[in-house]
Amino acid sequence: MSQRFDCSDDAQRRAGIDAAASAIRAGKLVILPTDTVYGVAADAFTPRAITGLLAAKGRGRAMPVPVLIADADTLEGVATNVGSSARLLTRACWPGGLTVIVEHPPSLAWDLGDGQGTVAVRVPDDDLARDLLRETGPLGVSSANRSGHPPARTADEAIEALGDLVAVVLDDGPRIDGEPSSIVDCTVDPPRVLRIGAVSQSRLQYLVPTLRTVAADPEPPEPTSAQLRRRAAQPEPAPVQPSPEEQPHP
Repeated sequence: MSQRFDCSDDAQRRAGIDAAASAIRAGKLVILPTDTVYGVAADAFTPRAITGLLAAKGRGRAMPVPVLIADADTLEGVATNVGSSARLLTRACWPGGLTVIVEHPPSLAWDLGDGQGTVAVRVPDDDLARDLLRETGPLGVSSANRSGHPPARTADEAIEALGDLVAVVLDDGPRIDGEPSSIVDCTVDPPRVLRIGAVSQSRLQYLVPTLRTVAADPEPPEPTSAQLRRRAAQPEPAPVQPSPEEQPHP
């Protein structure tokens, strides 16, 4: 059974951070609030802990676990070849709702999934989360829900989804209005916006005018009469049940 701490109380907040840091160092999972949604966290440098996080969510290695850090200065320790655009974006938007994808040094002793040498990094705009990060160092954090289910906006929702699998729960009230972070891939030049969330497109474009966005598929051309005849002759395909999409990470 997990320990739950009401972090609106100063004494419980301190005790909760200590308990969570101890659990992280022991390779266990922790539920914590961020400025977007509640997340489930594990030590970024303990592969078995990250494996446990992925298993708890029912999520495969094809979607690597993002990393939260306490402040922008830590980026240089977990990334390499950080370009001027990444520095400008993070300096302007951190702490806050911007995730940047950067290259990480091959020497780093972590295994976050099949990231192919890249990692998604963010500094959350949440005092409790950053206080814990200062105690633990970088954490692998994903939304505290089973894969394909809605993200947890409260500690109760996070416990309902993952409570039996975590050691500590830090409850700091609901995160009802939090938006998923915007995501910018800074491993390409010019950088590419992969998702618009808490940081607007106009803000990102103002900071880095050369930013590219993921273009929507162009409208297909009108089919020819021959194509229409071939389609009419083909049997109707059976409907395919779409698989649920992964919920946004913190």
